[in-house]
Amino acid sequence: MTARGLFVTGTDTGVGKTRVAVALIHALRTAGLRVAAMKPVSAGSPPGGMNEDVAALLQAANVPADVRDVNPYAFEPAIAPHLAAQQAGARIELAVIAEAYARLAASADVVVVEGAGGWRVPLNEREDMADLAQRLALPVVLVVGLRLGCLNHALLTAESIARRQVPWAGWVGNHIDPAMAQAAANLDALRARLPEPCLGVQAFSADPACSSDAPPWLALPQELAS
Repeated sequence: MTARGLFVTGTDTGVGKTRVAVALIHALRTAGLRVAAMKPVSAGSPPGGMNEDVAALLQAANVPADVRDVNPYAFEPAIAPHLAAQQAGARIELAVIAEAYARLAASADVVVVEGAGGWRVPLNEREDMADLAQRLALPVVLVVGLRLGCLNHALLTAESIARRQVPWAGWVGNHIDPAMAQAAANLDALRARLPEPCLGVQAFSADPACSSDAPPWLALPQELAS
């Protein structure tokens, strides 16, 4: 079986990409698939330790993998990736990430790749996260952080994804502001304006831990559901 995959991106940083990526991994595992995980670039790793998003993805996946392939670029400062790389005297190379992805794909049915920050966060002086998604040619799952301003952020991101001609797998709404006014009406507006399908809507949770089960609110993208 040729490996397939998903590229999980978000309307911003802190919108729940890791929660959704982990949920997708568990749903794919429940479907009987060998699932590898990847976080090409991480920032905010503790000195000598592992980034918490990378740790959650590794724990969820059921394909053993070298952490250097799962997370080729890991930086300590919790800042934009290109700035963290500059501080470390490094440059983020898309070719290095693509090679690591190919090694993961060789031993998996599906690879779930989680981006860093939002869709257009810079990776080096010329390229950004959208360029990486385009390079890997994976269908995009857009995580929309449900809070004031999400309509503009989501629609602009979807517009950019379409302009890049990257495949669209669907979107997930994630309640990150429990006090958001008119949350249901905002979801209706997203459903009316974003490309289909909506893969699910995740309720607010103050617990930072990711679930270890396939969540009932999540539907797999059609291309991976069978």
